[in-house]
Formats: sequence, structure tokens, C-alpha cells
Amino acid sequence: MSELKNRIDFVYIFDVQDGNPNGDPDAGNLPRVDAETGMGLVTDVCLKRKVRNYVQVAKECAAGYDIFIKEKAVLNTLIDAAHEEDAVKNASDKTSAARDVMCKKYFDIRTFGAVMSTGKNAGQVRGPIQFTFARSINPIAAMEHSITRMAVATEKEAEKQSGDNRTMGRKATVPYGLYVCHGFISANLAKQTGFSEEDLALFWDALKNMFDADRSAARGLMSAQKLIVFKHESVLGNAPANKLFDLVKIEKVCDGAPRKFEDYKVYEIEKDSLPTGVTVEELI
Repeated sequence: MSELKNRIDFVYIFDVQDGNPNGDPDAGNLPRVDAETGMGLVTDVCLKRKVRNYVQVAKECAAGYDIFIKEKAVLNTLIDAAHEEDAVKNASDKTSAARDVMCKKYFDIRTFGAVMSTGKNAGQVRGPIQFTFARSINPIAAMEHSITRMAVATEKEAEKQSGDNRTMGRKATVPYGLYVCHGFISANLAKQTGFSEEDLALFWDALKNMFDADRSAARGLMSAQKLIVFKHESVLGNAPANKLFDLVKIEKVCDGAPRKFEDYKVYEIEKDSLPTGVTVEELI
């Protein structure tokens, strides 16, 4: 495995059409919205879930690529299992040894980190990759639609409707939204967790393909549109992340409400504008 030796910052741009990119359970599962500006939001937790789902499917939980936070997992059972490994049983510092075992076994732990002190203690891991919330470029219109199912769940419901057998429901969508997420990759933390260049390549693949591998009727058409990567020459970095993110300019170029990616223009970054020691690459 090749060691990561460069700090990396990235901008991930994706869109949704006629779907709900991230429902808010505290608001009837409507699309998340900044109450003050009307901009749409997608949480970092939502995006990490999609990365985990992609890796789980792509690698089929092969050695070194299992997923810790996955559906129906019992986390303490997994932590306790690490303490049964010979490398942990024979270690003087069992917590540290268990932490190393968990990092080697689970892709999402060495990528995003985890708190593993809830069962037999395996410590805590600060992950090298972190996301911000994704935020839409323009305010979104969160819509609700009435839907009808031509069936009922119980005989009692059928009797009540005299055999008409219909169930009414609601579906929330965003007609269109272009979202921007900012991400950070620490080479220093990658060294601590064992996150490698090979892991990074898999992570980029996940960002490119995760919406295609995780389709849902509720989410409509979600697509990865741009992945702009700033690579620093040094481990600690050669420029502040916010200054690099400011170089990414996005403008609405249509009249009226945008309804497709082509209604926006993402301006190409001029190489002369980059700080010394930083290069930029578009992976999408």
C-alpha cells in the first residue's frame, strides 16, 4: 500500500432532478433547507453513507474493505471481535492494538474515523477525510405530491373502502438543485489510520459512481457533475483551503428557474491563479 504524502482539498458538485436528495425526519422527510436562505442542504452523513454503500458493493466486503457502519450492524459485537484477534490478545496495549485491527479491517474507519469505546475499548479514530454539508447554489423549491397506491395493507382497510382498495400518500421532491460540497483529506491522519493511495483511488471512484450504484425512487435523478481536486506539495498544505475553494466559480446562465446542469456554468480555474505548491485536477 502506498502512503499518502500530500494534503488534498476538493470540491464535489452534484445535482438532483425531481427527487429528494436528503430528507429531514424532523420536517416530515421534506428536503433539507436552510431556513434563512432557502438553499438546499445535504448532510455529510448522507454523503458518507453513499460512499460506504458503494465500497460495500464494489469490494463485497473483501479483506481490508469491510464496512463498520452498515445496515443492521451491531457495533459492539464487531469491536469485541477485534479483541479476539491474536495481535490484540498478545499486545501490552490492547486498546491501541484493537484500534489498529479495526483500521486495517474496515475501510470506513480508516477513511472517516469512528468512536469505538462503547464495547471492549478500541479507542477513537480521527478519519483523514471529512466533508462539509453540501449546499445548493440557488434556493430550492421543496414540493410535496399526492400519490396513490392501488392496494391496502389490511383486510380492515379494504372493508372500510368497500373494496376500492386505495392508499393515499405523499412524496417530496426538489424540481432541480445543484449542490456543492467541500472536502478535506489529511495526509497526517491518513498515516495514522493506514489510509493509502489505493484507498484514495477507491474513494474517488465512489464519488464518481455512488449515485448510479444506489438508485432510489425517492431520490429521483441524482448525478455527480464535477470533482475538482486541489493537491498540495506538502503534508500540511501550501495554501488555506478556503482560498482554493474561492477559485471555483459557478454562475446561473439561464433565465428563470434552473432545471438542468447546463443552466449553470462552472468556470475553468486558471493555473496562474493557483498558489505556489498547489496543483488542480478535474476528475469529473
